[in-house]
Amino acid sequence: MTSIAFVGTGFVADYYATTLRNHPELMLAGAFDSSPDALRRFTGFYGVRAYASLEDLLADPAIEIVVNLTSVESHHAVSLAVIEAGKHLYSEKPLTLDFEAAADLLERARQRGVLVATAPANALTPLHAAISSLVSGGAIGAPKLVYAAMEDGAVFRDEWRTWRSRSGAPWPGEDEFVVGCTLEHAVYAIVWLVSLLGPVDSMTAYSTLCFPDKGQSGHEPLGPDFSVAMLNFRDGAVARLTSGLCAPKDRSLTIMGETGTITVDDLWNFNSPARIERNGDARSLRLRLAGRIERRFNLAAGRIARPGAPIAVDPATPAALPGFPSRIDFCGGIAALAAALRGGPAPFMSGEMALHVTEIALAISKAGPQGGHYRLKTRP
Repeated sequence: MTSIAFVGTGFVADYYATTLRNHPELMLAGAFDSSPDALRRFTGFYGVRAYASLEDLLADPAIEIVVNLTSVESHHAVSLAVIEAGKHLYSEKPLTLDFEAAADLLERARQRGVLVATAPANALTPLHAAISSLVSGGAIGAPKLVYAAMEDGAVFRDEWRTWRSRSGAPWPGEDEFVVGCTLEHAVYAIVWLVSLLGPVDSMTAYSTLCFPDKGQSGHEPLGPDFSVAMLNFRDGAVARLTSGLCAPKDRSLTIMGETGTITVDDLWNFNSPARIERNGDARSLRLRLAGRIERRFNLAAGRIARPGAPIAVDPATPAALPGFPSRIDFCGGIAALAAALRGGPAPFMSGEMALHVTEIALAISKAGPQGGHYRLKTRP
């Protein structure tokens, strides 16, 4: 049993609390939040200890892993305190808002002998394992071109002020608009890309703010609500990654290889449908009939049936997942870190790889409307 504690009890903390029961090896010992009301709401709802302060939590010798779920702007200060206290750290993404600060955190962790891992955990699924096996085994030949999307729809036009978590926490819309779509969401695609295709060598990126009025009450400058990057992978593949808070929802991944194509419908869905289509495969009768119907009634291609054979995966499904759209086992990353503490392999999103993914996301977000080419400093 590994004892963990949450710092930050806002909206995302409920996602972690919901998926905690998927991992009986983890025990939530308590939580702290700088807002007494938020802390009281969360700890009362889940029946866990409320620590009086961050220092109080960090002084508890029973706590092995501290989970940093604070606002993005607070990530660095809280994570630094956790590391200096000698606790192992699991941080929501991004690790920090500055690359050099992130690198310094990891160096301090190395010196202190503590492990640091970061979200997201959406690639820790049987589906990802099956696709990784197919790609590495040459099922579609060498990957050449990849399309990835993290488009969340025009949420600012929805009733986002009314959204509440299970325990009643409001969705932090204004914070998300300030941070921007890339740092909030692009990492969900980046972790799939680098785990399947290897490290990124360089990129050409662009980011901008298309809709500056999102109905927010504050006057703080907003982050980009659209970004696009062309990622050049060290092993030769190229990927186009788009992220946004404007276009219709699209969280898909398409990997085009020399001899076939793999498609994943939704990178936020633990049980997302996924298909493989090899060059020269004969279309099934169902697909041929679907194509005729689509053409006859002028429907979009793939509206009725999408090409490719379903990718078979281990049917094991977690006991609990958050509701749509975040069908992710959020505590899966913490469980991977806990396993590493017991002698297992280091989590994929830790150490140099976590820094690499952070660098990619920061570079895309900061590219600006002039855009530009960027060569990665990290070499995991």
